[in-house]
Amino acid sequence: MPHEPLTQADVLLEGFLALDTPEGFRAELIEGEIVVTPPPDGDHEDYIGLILEQVITRSRTKMQFSGNKGLKLRSGGSCPRNHVIPDGTFAPAELRLYRGAEPWMPCAGVALVVEVTSSRPRADRTDKRYCYARGPIPLYLLVDREDSSVTLFSDPEGDDYRQHTTVPFGKPLSIPEPFAFDLETGAFI
Repeated sequence: MPHEPLTQADVLLEGFLALDTPEGFRAELIEGEIVVTPPPDGDHEDYIGLILEQVITRSRTKMQFSGNKGLKLRSGGSCPRNHVIPDGTFAPAELRLYRGAEPWMPCAGVALVVEVTSSRPRADRTDKRYCYARGPIPLYLLVDREDSSVTLFSDPEGDDYRQHTTVPFGKPLSIPEPFAFDLETGAFI
């Protein structure tokens, strides 16, 4: 029985899925590009911890958290499906979304993803934003360390989010339902 010829996208996806990255590094497939990032620094992890603490203690809906959970997301154009690893992923606890999930899971049910800029800020500011909007993941929270700001992207439509709100470190940022609280960013300074 003849096999269909492999497309360039098929070869890229197979190569990506076969990668063996060094311990602590992570590999993502973002818009047809394989991106390998080193382990995060302590400040990066501190921002994630500050957000996690507030979501757990202040969110109206009980949330489940996963750090570095692989998500499969639609891509733009002829690229293979994106395989993105957010710094943080939140889903309503009642869904038990992560239990039994494959290493790369669909994003259905994810309420919020978090990214903190690191060695490749452009990927967090643009490429991943488009990936998450296509998900569609309802909320994307970006902590931009270079700009000393926090941005919440919401209302995904097509390849982007229709709304975004940016505040400088030190100002509160309103996180809508199902979270329904103001994220305090004073400790980000």
